[in-house]
Amino acid sequence: MAHGTVVNGRTAVVTGAASGIGRALAQRLAANGCPVALCDWDQEGLEETAAAISGPVLTRRLDVSDRHGQMAFAAEVKEWAPAPIGLVANNAGVTVSQTAADAAVEDDEWVLNINFWGVVHGTRAFLPILLAQGDGAIVNVSSVFGLIGFPTQSAYCASKFAVRGYTESLRHELRDTRVRAITVHPGGIKTNIVKNARFHVDDQGNRDHGAMADEFARIARTSPASAAKTIHTGVEKGKDRILIGPDAAVISLLSRAAPVRYFDVMERAMGLVRR
Repeated sequence: MAHGTVVNGRTAVVTGAASGIGRALAQRLAANGCPVALCDWDQEGLEETAAAISGPVLTRRLDVSDRHGQMAFAAEVKEWAPAPIGLVANNAGVTVSQTAADAAVEDDEWVLNINFWGVVHGTRAFLPILLAQGDGAIVNVSSVFGLIGFPTQSAYCASKFAVRGYTESLRHELRDTRVRAITVHPGGIKTNIVKNARFHVDDQGNRDHGAMADEFARIARTSPASAAKTIHTGVEKGKDRILIGPDAAVISLLSRAAPVRYFDVMERAMGLVRR
C-alpha cells in the first residue's frame, strides 16, 4: 500500500530552480515551511528565485550533468540542512528540435547529459542520505514525452523515457524501505523550455524557432504554479506517478489505448488546434 511522504517543514532540494516548474516548486515548498536547497546553471534566474523566498535557502550554480558537482552539492546540503530532507526534485531539463536523420550529435548529447544523466547523478548523490535517515522522496521529472514518441524530439523523448525506466526500476528496489521514487509527467506547461531549446526544424518542417515557441505558448495551458501544486500534493498523497495537466491525462490514456497508432490521433487533433 502506497504511503505519502512528509514534505512540509522538511528540507527540499530542487534542480532547475531558476525558472518554470523548478522555481514554482521551490517557492511553494518554501511557503510551506521547507528550507530549500536550489541549483541551476542560470545564476541570475536562481538569484531571482531565492530573492522571492523568505525562509532558509541555499543556492548553487551547478551543471547537473557534472557528477562530481552533484556529489559536492549533496554533501553541502547535508551539512547545511536545518531539517531532514523530505524531497529531492531532479527537475532540470532542456530540449532540441531536430530530425533523427539530420541530428547534431552534440545536441543529442547535451539533452541526454542534462535530462537523463542529471537525474541519475542527482539520485545517486542524495539517495544515500535519504536511506540513512530512513525516509524521503526522490522525485524525477520525466514528461508526457516519456510516455509517447514525437517527431523531431527523438533525443528529448529518449531522455524522458530513460528517466521513467530508471525511476520505476529504482521504485521496485526501494519497495522494502520508506524512501520513495516518483516519476512526474508534465504535459504542456507555460515555461521557457521551447524558447530556450536548440532548434533546427519542427515537426511541420518549419525552420522558424520563434513560430514554434509561439505555438507552444498558445497550446501550453498549465501554469508552473499549478504544476508545483500537483507535484507537492501528489508526493504527500503517496502517488508513484504524477501526471500534470489534462493533456497529460489524455496522452497517458491514448498511449495505452492505441500504443502504435496514437500519433495518428494526435496529428488530427493538432491539425484542428492549429486551424
